[in-house]
This record gives sequence, structure tokens and C-alpha cells, in this order.
Amino acid sequence: MEEKRRFVCCDMRGLLSFLILWLLSRKPMYGQEIAMEIAKRKGEKPTPGTLYPALKDLKKRGLIKVERKNRKTVYKLTDKGKHGIGKACEYFCTAFGEIFEEWRKQFK
Repeated sequence: MEEKRRFVCCDMRGLLSFLILWLLSRKPMYGQEIAMEIAKRKGEKPTPGTLYPALKDLKKRGLIKVERKNRKTVYKLTDKGKHGIGKACEYFCTAFGEIFEEWRKQFK
């Protein structure tokens, strides 16, 4: 079993909405698929009580839309969501890019 990743210095929960939008920018997904992709990155799968309220909030804000395909609910980015994730990525690169570059040089 893969060892769970632990963030001892930082709480990464605040990035859930950003991560969901980024995943949906790659392709539409259903809820369980989103949860599995998050688990690959964070080492643990978000609970339904964490994931689905975040999805509901993103829908309410007009950043994602919901479509039913067979018995699955598929989440997709809206145009507003595409614009939003683009702006968020620009912000993260500006705010944190130097940190990641320096970390890569020092610790890799």
C-alpha cells in the first residue's frame, strides 16, 4: 500500500477548489473520478462530505456545470471556469513560481 503523504508544515485543504478546477480543465469527470485523481496527488481521497460541497459551490459560482450521462453525474468547466482557472494558474505561478524553482534547485 502506498504511504500516505503528510504535510507537516502546511495544510493543503484550502487548495481543493483550485485542484478540482485544474482537473476539470483537462477533461470532464464524474465525482468518483475527481476523488481518485485527487487521491493520486494528495495521498488520500477526499470524503464525499468534502468533495461534493466543493463541487456544489463551484457550480453555484458558475465555474462548473453538471450533466447527467447514463447514471453518472459529469462535471465540466464553464467558460467562466476556464477563465477562472487560467487566472488562478497565473496567480499561483507569480506567487509561488520562485519558491518551486528554488526548491527544485536545492532539494532535487
